[in-house]
Amino acid sequence: MKRRNQGNACQLLIMGMALLGVCWGCSTTQSPQSSTSTPPVSVTAAQTSESTTPAPASTVSSGHTVAGGPLSPYIPPPDRMDLCGEPVPLNHPDVAERFDREFTLIVYNHAQVYLWLKRMERFFPWVEERLRHYNLPEDLKYVAIVESDLLPNACSPKGAAGPWQFMPSTGASYGLEQRGSLDKRFDFERATDGAFRLLSDLNKRYKNWALAIAAYNCGDKRIMDEMRSQRVTDYYFLKLPQETERYVFRILAIKAVLGNAAQYGYVLPRGMGYQELKLDKVHVTLSSPVPIRTVAEAGGITFREFKTLNPVFRADDIPSGTQELKFPAGAGKVFEKNFCSGRLQTAAVSSEPGPQPVAARAQPEPAKSKPAAVRAEPVKSTPPVKQAPAKKEQAPAKKEKSHTVKKGDTLSGIAQKYSVSVQEIRKVNRIKGDDLAPGDKLRIP
Repeated sequence: MKRRNQGNACQLLIMGMALLGVCWGCSTTQSPQSSTSTPPVSVTAAQTSESTTPAPASTVSSGHTVAGGPLSPYIPPPDRMDLCGEPVPLNHPDVAERFDREFTLIVYNHAQVYLWLKRMERFFPWVEERLRHYNLPEDLKYVAIVESDLLPNACSPKGAAGPWQFMPSTGASYGLEQRGSLDKRFDFERATDGAFRLLSDLNKRYKNWALAIAAYNCGDKRIMDEMRSQRVTDYYFLKLPQETERYVFRILAIKAVLGNAAQYGYVLPRGMGYQELKLDKVHVTLSSPVPIRTVAEAGGITFREFKTLNPVFRADDIPSGTQELKFPAGAGKVFEKNFCSGRLQTAAVSSEPGPQPVAARAQPEPAKSKPAAVRAEPVKSTPPVKQAPAKKEQAPAKKEKSHTVKKGDTLSGIAQKYSVSVQEIRKVNRIKGDDLAPGDKLRIP
């Protein structure tokens, strides 16, 4: 009897272990590498992605899991969308499918969406302010994400560059000159202004934002030619290059996800985004190139920090001429104090957002060098004996008035304020054209 009981006990133990094995097997059949994992998104000139392996899922308020997790549920796309206030014809099957494709690729791209959300905290406050300045729709801010992922150093194999991916000729037409190693397409502020002016011009031509944005991607001529050839005037029903056919839908998908991030499980904790950069802007006039290493050391920062804040300088030297240098807040005055070189004519230091010019100290230019144009208040220094006559000529300047340029100032407005002519202001300050930079200090005759 005892042996029989022992045998029954053994059989029960074996059966229990088998049952546990089955349960364990069930719990390990789900793998993070299941078919629901996000496919990689290809990188093109107007469609970039930094996606990596999706992060683990976490529960959201609706009871679903975060998009991109190993147990992610099906997430349907919105059934209604608009672009800059214009309705998208999602009732058409082909249009709905094209939108669904881009939405699906983005809503499950967990790592990339969080990087976008973090960068938005740094760049979008300023971008949105510029949109209000130009009286443009807020949806246009998402164009920068499609173009560059909000990376100022972005480049494409076709030659487009900067956060708004300007081609050289188009950039030059909107004030983003490329001269030698200087390329202003990489300046985030200037490029943003140029992009908004270009988009505004395109919209005035087409009277339609979808067509204007498509023309931004593939060119005005291409859109005009295709509309004429196909006798179709609606972006959503035009046959265009594949990149352009996906372009507007990708912007719509990014708007849908980032505009309602929490709805899809993306919740960025407060303070975890990338903060806005507080900068000092220094305007210098150089008679010859200066190594960036020298400028960085004079400002108390590293070569890498300077290059990161000043991507417009594509080489290791700062070209001659009048240049704008950006330093972390406080480092501009350090630079002004420490950088003593005969190649530096003048500098104006201003800390954003309010310009506060400070004259820089510099050694005098050698007599044989041609003086560079001065746009800020001239620096007082003891000239060599042979330059004594010039000192007498500058003496009356002490009685002259001065004006610190503010945002929105124009030469004609300043001239009217002080009852002088624009030509007189240009002559006494040795400037050409009408370009003024906030923080410049003008002498008023």
